[in-house]
Amino acid sequence: MIFSAPRRRLPLLIAALAVLALASPFKRDARAVNLTWDPDTGWQTASGAPPGLSSLDDRRSALSLMNSARRAEERGSKGAAAKRYARVVKRYPTSIYTPEALYRGADLYLQRKQYNKAFDAYSQLIARYPNTDRFNEIIGRQYQIASALLDGARNRWWGFFPGFTDRGKGVQQFEVVVWEAPYSDYAPLAMMNIARGHQRLGNEMEAIDAYDRMINNYPDSLLGPDAYLRLAEAHASLVDGPEYDQASTQEAATYFEDFLILFPGDPGVARAEEGLDEMRTVLAQSKIKIADFYFKKRDNYTAARVFYNEAITIYPNSDIAEHARAQLAKVDAAAAKHQPSDNDGAGSAGGAKKKKRFLFF
Repeated sequence: MIFSAPRRRLPLLIAALAVLALASPFKRDARAVNLTWDPDTGWQTASGAPPGLSSLDDRRSALSLMNSARRAEERGSKGAAAKRYARVVKRYPTSIYTPEALYRGADLYLQRKQYNKAFDAYSQLIARYPNTDRFNEIIGRQYQIASALLDGARNRWWGFFPGFTDRGKGVQQFEVVVWEAPYSDYAPLAMMNIARGHQRLGNEMEAIDAYDRMINNYPDSLLGPDAYLRLAEAHASLVDGPEYDQASTQEAATYFEDFLILFPGDPGVARAEEGLDEMRTVLAQSKIKIADFYFKKRDNYTAARVFYNEAITIYPNSDIAEHARAQLAKVDAAAAKHQPSDNDGAGSAGGAKKKKRFLFF
């Protein structure tokens, strides 16, 4: 039975991108005209392609900026080229040059290790030109950026000064990848990295939620068995011992059992069996402790029998079960010792002093 962890809101970054895509003053445009570059003549378009600009001066200015940006790029002036591509996007958002400017600008940001700017530029390109032929390539670049940040790469300010490590940003960007391309090959990989990132940051509940989403949203993925096993281990990591609440222990045991049933030939079977053994041990120990309390502190033999038997049921072929059986024998002996005999009952009844009866009472 698959446990559904409470859904959490996607990071604010995703919501912001959704607003940008749907409420932006720039229209969501499926057109992405192929441009070709000639070092002598500059950027060329296919004949008949609409320029997307009404003013002849705007067309010339946009083309001039594009040519200037590409020449700066070829000279190795990546920063200057990126700025000029950004000007094309800002000043001429409806032109046929905008998708190319976004793409090349994002690539330059990535080369300069300006990871956040590169990622956002790629997202803007996908939001405005969802039918671009470069869709899979762009998602791959975004996956690359998120992986780098999650693994500790530092975003460079202005392309020179390294900032602080921000693994949480990598997790957020993986969420964006899933949101932008939920049916791509990258989506299950991104979900697994979201969970891995949360675990690395110490957010076990968020990791459990991510593994759960992975299992439910991508049940046929090759990563399914690994997600199942890691979900069980994530629950197991929340177990504090037999003295505490056993909800996480029970969840972990359930997922370990499900894994062994669903994936009997998986290489992770040994890990699952070991994990299940540990969870059953903790559960059985918790029942033993409760039974000991009723037996030794309350002389409640009925309750003690119930919990000792539950320990045996949870892990019948174990040392804990043998201990529970030994304790049951002690419970039976103690109960028999405290049970009054029939002779004692008769003697007490015969030797009882009769109560005097009075006329009016």
